[in-house]
Amino acid sequence: MHHYLAVTSNGLENLLADELKQLGIDNPKPVQAGVKFKATNEQIYRCCLWSRLASRFVRVLSEFNCQDDMDLYLSASAINWVNQFHSSKKFVVDFNGTNREIRNSQYGAMKVKDAVVDAFNKRNLPRPTIDKDQPDLRIHVRLHRDQALLGIDMVGVGLHQRGYRPASGKAPLRETLAVAIILRSGWEASKDLLDPMCGSGTLLIEAAMIAANMAPGVNRKYWCFEALEDFDRELWTQIKSEANVQARRGVKKYDAKMFGFDNDEQVIKIARENAKRAGVDSLIEFHVGDAAKLTKPQEFRQGVVVCNPPYGERLGTHPGLIALYTAFGEQLKQHFGGCQASIFSSSDELLSCLRMRAEKQFKLNNGALPCHQKNYSISERKANDDGNNSQSSPIIAPDFTNRLKKNLTKLRKWARKEQLDCYRIYDADLPEYNVAIDVYLDHLVIQEYSAPKNIPEETAKRRLTDIIRAAINVTEADANNVILKVRERQKGRSQYQKLAQQSQTFDVNEYGVKLRVNLFDYLDTGLFLDHKLTRKMLGEMSSGKDFLNLFAYTGSATVHAAKGGARSTTTVDMSKTYLDWAKDNMKLNGLVGRQHQFIQADCLQWLEKSNEQYDLIFIDPPTFSNSKRMEQSFDIQRDHVQLMRHLKRLLRAEGTIVFSNNKRHFKMDESALSELGLKAKNISSQTLPLDFSRNKHIHNCWIVTHRDDEQ
Repeated sequence: MHHYLAVTSNGLENLLADELKQLGIDNPKPVQAGVKFKATNEQIYRCCLWSRLASRFVRVLSEFNCQDDMDLYLSASAINWVNQFHSSKKFVVDFNGTNREIRNSQYGAMKVKDAVVDAFNKRNLPRPTIDKDQPDLRIHVRLHRDQALLGIDMVGVGLHQRGYRPASGKAPLRETLAVAIILRSGWEASKDLLDPMCGSGTLLIEAAMIAANMAPGVNRKYWCFEALEDFDRELWTQIKSEANVQARRGVKKYDAKMFGFDNDEQVIKIARENAKRAGVDSLIEFHVGDAAKLTKPQEFRQGVVVCNPPYGERLGTHPGLIALYTAFGEQLKQHFGGCQASIFSSSDELLSCLRMRAEKQFKLNNGALPCHQKNYSISERKANDDGNNSQSSPIIAPDFTNRLKKNLTKLRKWARKEQLDCYRIYDADLPEYNVAIDVYLDHLVIQEYSAPKNIPEETAKRRLTDIIRAAINVTEADANNVILKVRERQKGRSQYQKLAQQSQTFDVNEYGVKLRVNLFDYLDTGLFLDHKLTRKMLGEMSSGKDFLNLFAYTGSATVHAAKGGARSTTTVDMSKTYLDWAKDNMKLNGLVGRQHQFIQADCLQWLEKSNEQYDLIFIDPPTFSNSKRMEQSFDIQRDHVQLMRHLKRLLRAEGTIVFSNNKRHFKMDESALSELGLKAKNISSQTLPLDFSRNKHIHNCWIVTHRDDEQ
């Protein structure tokens, strides 16, 4: 008998130990990410062929204290490698781990390789060949701190690679993990099984192989133990033949039903091909179907629904996933009464959207990602329960839902009348639901403000989940058109932050002006909605005027001015990206020509040097800026008088400055302005649109003109 280590994922050690007992192993001992045991050649052959949970089996040749490379070399040299394999065999060393002295795994592998080759040289035998691509066998070394394990990998390519899945859908599930999910789901081979989000079919295929008593390694072409000196070919042939016979018989005998659904027709095609390669295609029906509209197949008895839905790490969007889990939970409760469900996800918040109470739950990892598996018993619904009463479908976050409904009723009507495609329907109206929600045509943008420090993170996450679910229900928005963003309370216009590279833009209308928005790539969308009345006013004031737009962002104010009949427009911003966007906005409205200038510059420096004259100037500077492209920092409260000094020089005698900023509690230094020969009128309340009427301090807006006695 030899000592072996069965390698598996963290959290599966006890399941693997139970499996090894069923395979005839006495006293298997779980260790971290593995199980240690003793076995004969016959037993290890059966373990390699039949284990569904182990990723590999290692024949342990030595365990030793390893502080440096000399310890490693001497311990590896002490093994009788000549007795293990013939010099004609090609090998490779897989070295995992480092310590204070052996800091490079390639160096550690080289020392072990030297020891193995030297062992053959000392016996005057031919030197075995190193082959990293197609070795006959693999030497396995694990080093953790100063403890090392050295052995021979009995398997080769990891056991989770069954051979039936050369292609997969997005985010495939490792086969060994799929088995663990099936074993913990409460499913037994006599029960029907359904996976409503089956992807490439891994869960169902592994379950079918269990039900048919099919060895997971039955289709494997090569095993590393075949290169060992003590390999018993006759015994191995007999074990394989038994497994082949059992598989054929098992497939013919199995009479329970298995169903797989996915909304991607190409992925379903891949799943069918994978099942065929695994030899279980006759046991599983695959269909195109949407889990959000799932109903029970007529042939499905009181079985188990098991799935690994997307959970945002690699697939989907957060709002879309919330809608998916919510709808999926409703379908389970409405159509699968008396059945069981087992759902595997990394997100407890998403699992909470199912609105079902778990009877059992397990923690395990999908790679490095901590995940939950929760098992549910689905109650039978009464005959008169249509699924719409308050008991079965309670209102989500009722206070928030009712406020949003009230806001939406009022604001939709107003927006239609005003020719507005974009408007705010909620802005932290209730302190515990701390978000802003904006409508952009048929899209929703939900902006989460940072939660107060006294609110636990889990509570904030759960509330956000409820907000998204409720917003989708109330507005009837497509979940794929809901965009979630996280931001601090606005601090100047510092939110020009790049978020993505999707470049998904579309055009919206605002008081008869077309403007391009991008809801995905930036923290802001290209349109400050609180300024819609200010822009409308600029359009009405601009006829026949020379118009200047400073800190212009995407030039929406310029478009309104040009559309209102401005003689010329000058648009200044430091960002080339936003100036290009401003040009696109102008083109959308047919506003092109030499009379429209776009200047990329630091607005403050440009102001100091410019001597042009303008009739109408709009300036909406940041509250604070210390951009690397600016020569000095800027503070609107501290520097607004200096700003006005330069603006006065550019302003014609009968001209007007529309000055805006969003600093809370901003105070205009009117006496300093008077000394400059200017006067200011606060029009903040007149420029506050209905959808921002709750937030009186969203921005300040002033009309600034020359003093009458200065003209």
